[in-house]
Amino acid sequence: MPSTSAASVLFVCVHNAGRSQMAAGFLSHLAGDRVEARSAGSLPAGQVNPAAVEAMREVGIDISAEQPKVLTTETVEASDYVITMGCGDTCPVFPGRTYLDWPLDDPAGQGVEAVRPIRDEIRARVETLVAEIDARHAP
Repeated sequence: MPSTSAASVLFVCVHNAGRSQMAAGFLSHLAGDRVEARSAGSLPAGQVNPAAVEAMREVGIDISAEQPKVLTTETVEASDYVITMGCGDTCPVFPGRTYLDWPLDDPAGQGVEAVRPIRDEIRARVETLVAEIDARHAP
């Protein structure tokens, strides 16, 4: 069942090491406890991409303690919003969820210089998402 906060959002990418981790970091930072941020991957990596960690540190968000997590049916079922970022058809679909696909470049194997524009695009998309969630869940 979806959480009791205003909404819960699951960000999904293949390795759960870059895009989805940055998106969850921005969501937690921008929405605080109004929205529950989750992330997962269809084939999780062993660690979060160091370039993504550095790019987020540059904007004051620390994701260094995060670990890639495997995508489960239960996690999708417990989320109000499911945002995919290049995970293909591996994400289970449940009625009543809002599904969005964000086509973003994969930061895997790239340096921080290449990750910065991806980070900035993710931030802009998360800001829009937070505004939508706030409007939808306003008292």
